[in-house]
Amino acid sequence: MKKLFFLRAAVVLLASFSTAANAQEKAKPRIGIAGIYVENSVFVPNRQEMVGRPVGLPDYLHQDSVLGQAATWLPALRGGGNGRGPITKESYDRFVEECLEVVKANMPYDGFWFYNHGACSVEGVDDPEGLLMEKIRGVIGDDCLTTTTMDLHGNPSLKVALYSDLITTFRKAPHDDSRESNRRGVANLIERLQSGKGRPAYKAWVSVPILVSGEWSSTREEPAKSLYAMVPQVEAMPGVVDAGIWIAYVWGDNPRNCGTVMVYGDDEDNVRTGAKILAQKFWDSRDEFCLEAPGYELDQCLDLALASNKKPFMISDMGDNPGGGGSGEVTWTLERLLKRQEFYQPNSKRILYCSIPTNELVQKARKAGVGKKVKGYVGAMTDNTYAGPVLLEGTVEWVSPLTPTPNNARPNQNSGLAIIKTGSIYVVVGSSSPTPNLRDYLEKSGQTYQDFDIIMVKQGYLVNQWYSIKGDWVMAFTRGGVDQDFSKLPYKNIIRPMYPIDKAVFDAGYEPELNVIMVPSAKKIYGR
Repeated sequence: MKKLFFLRAAVVLLASFSTAANAQEKAKPRIGIAGIYVENSVFVPNRQEMVGRPVGLPDYLHQDSVLGQAATWLPALRGGGNGRGPITKESYDRFVEECLEVVKANMPYDGFWFYNHGACSVEGVDDPEGLLMEKIRGVIGDDCLTTTTMDLHGNPSLKVALYSDLITTFRKAPHDDSRESNRRGVANLIERLQSGKGRPAYKAWVSVPILVSGEWSSTREEPAKSLYAMVPQVEAMPGVVDAGIWIAYVWGDNPRNCGTVMVYGDDEDNVRTGAKILAQKFWDSRDEFCLEAPGYELDQCLDLALASNKKPFMISDMGDNPGGGGSGEVTWTLERLLKRQEFYQPNSKRILYCSIPTNELVQKARKAGVGKKVKGYVGAMTDNTYAGPVLLEGTVEWVSPLTPTPNNARPNQNSGLAIIKTGSIYVVVGSSSPTPNLRDYLEKSGQTYQDFDIIMVKQGYLVNQWYSIKGDWVMAFTRGGVDQDFSKLPYKNIIRPMYPIDKAVFDAGYEPELNVIMVPSAKKIYGR
């Protein structure tokens, strides 16, 4: 009898635990995830397809994490690029349809995370992220609490502001705080759901008529350093949940492309005041924005590097930075570099050029082998606006092995990288941007970054991989789809006047109003 009693008791206890666990699981908020993560210049001839990929949950949402356990996470699709240049409307429309199907299948939701970048350009669509958010809102309803996270080089349009109950952006460029910022946006959503506070009552939006690139607004330097230092101060004001400054994306061309400030929270006066403070400081700093390192024309940069005894001497090939939306295949710089006779003399300084794509030279290098001569055309496969394909002839210093493929599929012979040496110029070919594994690849060829006197990279401000090793650094005004001479860009749709493009207008005394727009929730506008 005792055994039977204890067995029954155990069954009842387990059942109670199971019931409690089920109740706890049911009590967890259901949160969907979708977005677009593309940064692409409209000033390149390339076109690309948008591809919807399943959202990969970041580490802070893994099952054993605090935030991961706080909700039932229901990822849909995140739109990404498949090349360079503006997205075709057909592929964008297809992605939106596919994304909505997954969103519908995962319903219902208590919350939703719009996991965006904010600088996507689609042919014939003024606001790709805002339109996707509008369509998702049409499915999930306006009672659902939403959070939006963005890159500070994104564009938070009024439509994005309308469909975002909470919104946050990065506070550093380079984006060392991307993980921290995205996590903050998600944590704010969880806190508002768990506490029952729900949608913040007040949301301020201010348009600031400044449009500069990240190269001119690095937060490692002034004035952006002090400007962004003010954001946590505003966030700390009573009744403010979060605050952000968007530098925006200078190589897009729509009305949403301009500087923006947003603040939201539960105290109307502090939300409004905080937004005005940040917007005014942003505008007052306009004449102070500058390149993080000295900027010169290409030949002067090379002259300085050749004369310097600091190594590696870094040169940013700014005009064709693929990380900023350039095609990465412009050969204008490489063509001129290969003509510099200083790199063909005895005991010439060694320069590493990173990098240029090619459809054939990696395959030729792999077939020939290390130490053998190869010749082939590189770059300008589509983007030949400034120069055509360059015939590169040299010695194979290193070539990556064929990458294993799943299910024993035939390896892609054109994949991988090679380093081709001509004179004392070492050209990384096979990719539009240097792989993060380039350091490892160099070591396999018996070299390190420190073995080079000069390193030239297709970047603007240097990401930490390069910044941490620089002996000295200059930024080259080169040609490409992310040209730093904004006044020459053929804008058609941005709202004018815009600083510094229309600097003369502002210098003549024109002052923007910097109006603080209190954006209602979508629920308040539509009442449903």
